[in-house]
Amino acid sequence: MSLSYESSGVNYDQLDAFKRACQKAAKTTAPLLGHHGYAEPANTRGESCYLMEAADHFLAHVEEGLGTKNLVADAVYAATGKNFYREISIDTVATIVNDLVTCGALPISVAMHAAVGESAWFADAVRMEALVEGWAEGCRQAGAVWGGGETPTLRGIVHSDAIVLAGSAIGKIAPKSQRITGAVRDGDAIVFLASSGVQTNGLSLCRLIASRLPQGYQTPIGHGDLRTYGEALLAPSVIYVNFVRACQEAGVNLNYVAHVTGHGWRKLMRLEEPFVYEIHTPGEEPALFKFLRAAGPIDLREAYATFNQGVGFAAYIPPACLDATLAAARASGYTAWHAGTVKKEGLRKAVTIPSLGLVYDGGTLQVR
Repeated sequence: MSLSYESSGVNYDQLDAFKRACQKAAKTTAPLLGHHGYAEPANTRGESCYLMEAADHFLAHVEEGLGTKNLVADAVYAATGKNFYREISIDTVATIVNDLVTCGALPISVAMHAAVGESAWFADAVRMEALVEGWAEGCRQAGAVWGGGETPTLRGIVHSDAIVLAGSAIGKIAPKSQRITGAVRDGDAIVFLASSGVQTNGLSLCRLIASRLPQGYQTPIGHGDLRTYGEALLAPSVIYVNFVRACQEAGVNLNYVAHVTGHGWRKLMRLEEPFVYEIHTPGEEPALFKFLRAAGPIDLREAYATFNQGVGFAAYIPPACLDATLAAARASGYTAWHAGTVKKEGLRKAVTIPSLGLVYDGGTLQVR
């Protein structure tokens, strides 16, 4: 029987209904910005980060969490003594700042939220120091200061041997012309930037699969990759801030960008306006995802609806900017390629991957 993300306890329909309710209530507070000299720009609700508009700049704000990936690190640490908390910390910063830059804002300050069930969690000096160093390294990669944080002890809410990692960031867009507005047009090119693996989404399903493997996280993933399952899952996420920065410096017009996290490739149609996003070159499926599909088993449609399948970030650009976008990405150290085309087909909204026989219509993504 094929596994789904819902079988691991994650139902996006339920989560998204809550998110939409929050957006509706939150919008009623927007007039309060006026007391601070800011206003809420159109179409910021439902995007990956929230914008506040002033006369000559935008401020951006994001709150994000790691999820359950650190439980994989805990299991590998207990079984092998290998400590991946530096990578886990980078992951947490990545999930925050990668959302922030989707509007064109560059991060200024990042804050940590590290909640534990018992303060004794910090007594393991090796693990604690790896967590601290990883957070600082993530901030360095993002070009942002580590501005502070909170370390609550929540006995009865958080398990005694666990930590819940999350955080927030603020950023700025100046000049205002660098805002990524979502002005996508028929014929725009779609550029994909590679991920390092699962990054920070789908881990609940990954953990369920590990529980069913005789060797658990020590299972070799094969397919030409020498890593174990645990090692592959714990590869640190890619931080895409430098891609956006490089495009801005090169004068590349990014009409829209998407951070490919929860909802898998369905997230490519996050923009409210209906378009068809036709992916003609999905790229080679990395070994880890081949392993996950076989081990689950997970069918192809569920895999691309849940995981990033090797793609962590997507940019929608005028065709004339394609070469410059690819050059900016590659010069900044990213693996990038021309993956598809945006098409206007009336009111149709979908992601199509013809070579894989996959189609996701707009009804499969309800984040607004």
